[in-house]
Amino acid sequence: MSTAPSINAHVGLNTHPHHPSAVVATVTGSAWHIAQAHLSVRGFESVSADTLVMARIDREEPYWAQRAADALTAERITVEITPQLREAINEEWTWPDYPMSWCTRSEIREVSNEAQKIHDDIRHGRLIVHAHAHDGWTTKAVGSYRDGSSVVLHGENHLRTVETSFPTAAEALVAFDRVHGDAMRPGPPTPTDVERQADEALNTLRTAAFVEAEPTLPRIETVPAYAADPADPDATLEAFVNEHREWAKWRTWSDHTTHLVHDPDPRETAWTFAAYETPVSDRMWHLTLTAATPDPLLQSLLISLAHGDAWDTALGSPVIERTVSAATRSLTDAGWKHTIDGRHIRWQTPHGDAGVQFDVFAAQDPRIHLPTWTLWAGLDVDRPTWAIHASRYTPAPLLAALTEDLAHGTGTRQTRTTRTEHRKNSGITAPTVPPAAAGPAAGRIR
Repeated sequence: MSTAPSINAHVGLNTHPHHPSAVVATVTGSAWHIAQAHLSVRGFESVSADTLVMARIDREEPYWAQRAADALTAERITVEITPQLREAINEEWTWPDYPMSWCTRSEIREVSNEAQKIHDDIRHGRLIVHAHAHDGWTTKAVGSYRDGSSVVLHGENHLRTVETSFPTAAEALVAFDRVHGDAMRPGPPTPTDVERQADEALNTLRTAAFVEAEPTLPRIETVPAYAADPADPDATLEAFVNEHREWAKWRTWSDHTTHLVHDPDPRETAWTFAAYETPVSDRMWHLTLTAATPDPLLQSLLISLAHGDAWDTALGSPVIERTVSAATRSLTDAGWKHTIDGRHIRWQTPHGDAGVQFDVFAAQDPRIHLPTWTLWAGLDVDRPTWAIHASRYTPAPLLAALTEDLAHGTGTRQTRTTRTEHRKNSGITAPTVPPAAAGPAAGRIR
């Protein structure tokens, strides 16, 4: 009986040079793509064409790296594990004061692995978090999967679980609001230290893409909400209408009716939202979004419109100081730079790559047909990558939901890298990656 030949791929597994528990995989050989595919489905993420990193929120990377190595070996792929990673794999450790004290080590891993799946779904945009709250003990959140189902989440990091499931986002939000009331805040919670460390483990080893005529490799990264990829207009609108049956969709080319523009210029208006007291009355308020507006902001807007009293603003109600304060509180809390320039009040990120502008004159005089509010990201407010413009009577809760996402929200952005002679430039080859700092804790959370 003949033995099946080995696959021409070599995987080197090593500890991360800067993160105490993360694992780096370096792939070589003519069949590198086969090994890369196996690693990707086992929790590794590409940071360059030949390097992948596993960075988890439960500090169990050595255990899962060994599982990946066993699976690769079974597929006749050569795997080499460095001594420092082998030591981490063989290390025995436990969680102190683990809340589920009755669980075995294997059962604890199962719980934390389910929490990891939730974390990955959020990072990669498969689960959109609409709102969160702190119940006095831990963080709670409500979100929806792309397939339409919705969940209430309980806990943080390796202890996060699905508390309740709902068929629609509307039902989940109503239930979440009923329980948490005033503690409810729009968008996802601020990332924990553990989540930030896992992201840093990936980002510190990402290499610049080489622009060459070679096959490109997609890479998804977590970024601030204002820097995320735009939404797919048709898919977003279809999902919203299917989930909210009280809404209807139709196509029109009339200049007198709001409509979605297909395939617009990224800087041109693609979405317009407007509120009327009756179908034939004057417009109470309106809000427009350019085509490149990030998906998290559009999702936040749709959720706010479907859940709440955004359509109940009375025509002629004044724009008062309390409205401005409520709409921009999250920006102030996040430390955005606050300036006053003539008729404009502005809030900008410390880097100046996103901001909110309030036009005082437009807010006070209904004869001024300019936007009262402008939310943007890009070079500056006059040269934005995308922009949202809102009229003077746009409801404060709706604006607050958008600014909360700007200040604290995250989203995903897909970039592409190319295969090239990257191996001699990456500076990372197995098994010579510098080991993590030695010490009894080895970075574990005990």
